[in-house]
Parts: sequence; C-alpha cells; structure tokens
Amino acid sequence: MEGTEAGGTLGALILDDEVFCCTLEDPDLDNQVNVSCIPEGVYLCKRVKSPRFGDTFEITKVPGRTHILFHAGNTQEDTHGCVLLGRFWGKLRGDRAVLNSGGSFRDFIKATEGVSEFWLLIDDVAYDGDEYREELRRLAKSEKGA
Repeated sequence: MEGTEAGGTLGALILDDEVFCCTLEDPDLDNQVNVSCIPEGVYLCKRVKSPRFGDTFEITKVPGRTHILFHAGNTQEDTHGCVLLGRFWGKLRGDRAVLNSGGSFRDFIKATEGVSEFWLLIDDVAYDGDEYREELRRLAKSEKGA
C-alpha cells in the first residue's frame, strides 16, 4: 500500500520485480466487506471468468471475504472492495484515481496469459525484492506439502 486516506488506498502492482501498474483500493477499514482495502498478507490469486469483468483473477484467502477481483475502474466508487489497475495515479472530479485503467487491465491480462494462479504479497512498507522472492519460495513449498 502506498497510502490510505479518504479516496482510497494507492499502491503498485509488481510483476517480475518491476512496477507493472498503479493500483487503487478502498481505504483501510479493518477488512470490512466491500468497503475496505485488503489487509497486509499473502494471498493466492486464481484466474476466473467474472460475469461483469470477464477474464480476471480473484484474490483468495482474504479472511472473511470473497469475490475480490482485479478489474478496470478509476475511483474508489468503482472498487466495490476490489483492486483497480491503472497506468498513472491522478484525480478525477477531485477524487483520487488511477488513470488509463482499461488499457492497464488489458495489459495485465495479456501479461498473465497462460497463468492460472499466482501469489500476491500485500505489504504497506517499501518493496523489498529479496524478501518477496523468499516469501514466494516458502509459499510454493508449503503448497506442495499441502
């Protein structure tokens, strides 16, 4: 998470050790359904077909919540408890926003072509690539043993 305040939580989605796009979620409201950002943690994302958003990924294993998706949208009003993807952060009608969201979402789906699931680390501190890779290795080992 980059920062939480009225208007939502700004962040960055990192793929292959590079910032892929900007994100916008709801503010931190203690993981309340449909109105809060996702709490810090590691979550399994699974490819799904959404009736509303089409091909996307659901963020699973979030305590007490389901149907959290990555999708296009611009402001907190568009999140519905999900994660919006955009090329830039900005403002729309005075509200925090992610811009060029449709293009960013299409690029995300294209970049994950052939991927059925992946691990997502949500952290509210500066990105540490080594820590992230170690956490992914640990998760991969635990899933094989499950």
